[in-house]
Amino acid sequence: MFETQPRTKQKRPRRRLRDTRVAHGIKVLPTLLTLGNLLCGFAAIHYAAKPVEASEFFGWSTLTVAGVLIFFGMFFDALDGGVARLTRSTSDLGAQLDSLCDMVTFGVAPAFMMLRLVSHYYGAEHGTNILGPDADNFYAKATWTIAAVYICCTALRLARFNSETVDDDVTAHMWFRGLPSPGSAGCVASLILLHQHLLVKRYGGVLPLRIEATSSLLIPAITLLCALAMVSTIRYPHVINRGLRGRKPFPVLVQIVIPIIMAIWWLQVALAICFTTYTVYGPVAALTKKIRRSKVLPQLVNQLPRHEV
Repeated sequence: MFETQPRTKQKRPRRRLRDTRVAHGIKVLPTLLTLGNLLCGFAAIHYAAKPVEASEFFGWSTLTVAGVLIFFGMFFDALDGGVARLTRSTSDLGAQLDSLCDMVTFGVAPAFMMLRLVSHYYGAEHGTNILGPDADNFYAKATWTIAAVYICCTALRLARFNSETVDDDVTAHMWFRGLPSPGSAGCVASLILLHQHLLVKRYGGVLPLRIEATSSLLIPAITLLCALAMVSTIRYPHVINRGLRGRKPFPVLVQIVIPIIMAIWWLQVALAICFTTYTVYGPVAALTKKIRRSKVLPQLVNQLPRHEV
């Protein structure tokens, strides 16, 4: 009689090999999400480079499509980190790739959108040709310089984040030092979306053209403030880690539900309010904390025991 080995022992190597292939295949998903962020930024630049007119997407202007693509890139950027931690495939390569993609979507694309918006009303398309470093007036050079400063500040912000982030634990990422680049890009893009929706699409035939043109001049100033906030040391909360993870009190749920309800009826308005509020929150919270400390410190000094000489 010949001895036979159990069939289970013969299948174990194949099963182990199959499990290994599946594990390696899952690690590709975070990279694909990160590259999706990059492609959204590239597509946003592509649409922003076109003449500002109605596109084939729901009749939106090309700048509106570019802004929506930035928010799609933000969605991919929010997913890739969570998927990487879920599949245990976090790596230094993924972190560096994520920063490179963020540089395009949240750095170059918003700055280029701002230039295209101002150029639509004051650029070569209207015979003025004021934008660019070789322009013949101060405002044109200043607008181009603001876009360049914004891109540089985004690069510095991402580089500082990579150098300071050494722990992959979620609890270590409850606060940001400086305005995060997605929040800055969201503020600039949402205000451009609001401008295109209210002043161009809804009230374009009612309001004079000079109101559209004049209001577009506010975007460069806001872009500069966002750039400075990115390289500042002001603390900003991590919305996902602080607001969505773990158990939260009922008021936190209300704060999350209200913007969602607003976005259903007034998407452009809700985005502008949410991202502008988040951008302003950091300086306001820092100033409030400083004022409270200035009031508490004299009280503590007065409470100290005085020694008689």
